[in-house]
Amino acid sequence: MSNRPDRLSEDDRVLWNLVARTARPLKDRMAVDIRDIIADPKPSQAPVAIAPAVAAKPKAQHVSHALDEPTLDKLKNGRLPIEGRVDLHGMTQDEAYSLLFSFLHRAHAGGIRYVLIITGKGSSSGGDGVLRRAVPAWLSTPAFRPLVSSHDHAARNHGGSGALYVRLRRVSR
Repeated sequence: MSNRPDRLSEDDRVLWNLVARTARPLKDRMAVDIRDIIADPKPSQAPVAIAPAVAAKPKAQHVSHALDEPTLDKLKNGRLPIEGRVDLHGMTQDEAYSLLFSFLHRAHAGGIRYVLIITGKGSSSGGDGVLRRAVPAWLSTPAFRPLVSSHDHAARNHGGSGALYVRLRRVSR
């Protein structure tokens, strides 16, 4: 017997789901229909992800807001480290939502404070990109509120309007 748990963690399930969708069958082999390991949440329907500590004691409603100017200036000039990045280019909304939630959850659990989310600027036909519009809205949903303290558009040298700085909440002990 091994000491490994029989079940995947939530983060591992999200990652496996993303990888399994990109797999192609070998030549002369039939594709196997792989059911989704977890149901992909629709961007308008945030998944219920409550940490046990949050469920045990009710807290005040968290609200995500814009970064304060001194912090924004420090991030732009490199005086505050960006400790993590995630690139959502070329993903569907469902894929991007799953990856973003998993990434922010792991970063928050690891005590990381500042991350960069790269959404891209969108289509070249002049319209705003779908993820560029959707990600800031997701960060204000109940699923992300326990993780995200504030967010703002990144400086030009970090991706400009195609990226966001995110300050994560401190881990409560």
